[in-house]
Amino acid sequence: MKRFLKALLLPATLSLLLGSIAHAQMLVSIDTVAVGDAGNAADATGYGAVDHVYGIGKYEVTIGQYNTFLNSVASVTSASYIVDLWRPWMQTSLYMAGISRSGSGTVLDPYRYSVIGPSGVTPPGASSPGNRPIAEVSWFGAARFANWVNNGATNGASTETGAYTLNGATNGIIMKNADATWYLPTADEWYKAAYYKAGGTNAGYWAYPTQSDAEPGNVIGGGANQANAAVSGLYSVTQDGTLSGSQNYLTEVGTFSGSASAFGTFDQGGNVQEWNDGVLSGSMRGLAGSGFYNANTFMASSNSMSHLEPNSSGGGFRLATVPEPTSCALLLMAGAGALFVCRRRKNSL
Repeated sequence: MKRFLKALLLPATLSLLLGSIAHAQMLVSIDTVAVGDAGNAADATGYGAVDHVYGIGKYEVTIGQYNTFLNSVASVTSASYIVDLWRPWMQTSLYMAGISRSGSGTVLDPYRYSVIGPSGVTPPGASSPGNRPIAEVSWFGAARFANWVNNGATNGASTETGAYTLNGATNGIIMKNADATWYLPTADEWYKAAYYKAGGTNAGYWAYPTQSDAEPGNVIGGGANQANAAVSGLYSVTQDGTLSGSQNYLTEVGTFSGSASAFGTFDQGGNVQEWNDGVLSGSMRGLAGSGFYNANTFMASSNSMSHLEPNSSGGGFRLATVPEPTSCALLLMAGAGALFVCRRRKNSL
């Protein structure tokens, strides 16, 4: 069946609006925003220069989406690299708990994965624990999720080839394949989506991913320049400075609805740190942004990039996407911007 991705390039912002990509067989849907202004310069940190238009997840991958992934690919298995897609801390680390596992992974007793409900104080407006970001994922776990989505996000879709050729790997530096359509964003792509002001190739950068140069607050809701971070020693969810072992401190993706980046992403500061495709130090992979436990200053552009051993339980992630270059057309419309239309091949999204 044919699959299409359509977006309108607005003349005022030259921003390509990429929406959810849906298909009857897909088990998850990834909302994306377009990041335009191709050819922009890096900022003083050296990050942010990107020479192409791309899409990036509007939100972090959620607990519910990752739970669906696990039930799709990791129910009956003895392969350690699949078994380890679920980490015990996803169940036992109550600060960020998201998914429990039962069963033994056999045909007669398959693994069963379930979203863990909130504990302690539920954030105002919370409706579903599955809408919180997944945490405690390794870089290889995030890459295998990207492969699964790249291959259609269906039952039986491969976790080992597609965006990354893994074939059971749990260590080493493995880079994105040239024909990947869904993948972990590069460090520059992640950084640009978070901090670039948009509106031209010399627009410049905000200091924070909330379209602000001032330190964000942490009041849950639709106020401007807010994030799930520690402010003056107080955690956002509880507005208390004591870290409770029975409290979940994650907020649903997009909860801070008035604090998007210029391109429309949410939570690139606060909530959980996010894996990216960068190789920043030896065999370490890039980890960007900050978590609920970090002071709000840690989400500043100057503090945003760190690294971690790729098999560690590091944080969460969001996906990026680019159209297949051989199947796209840019249809110019006089005085009205452009319509960017991409047709996906039958075996991809």
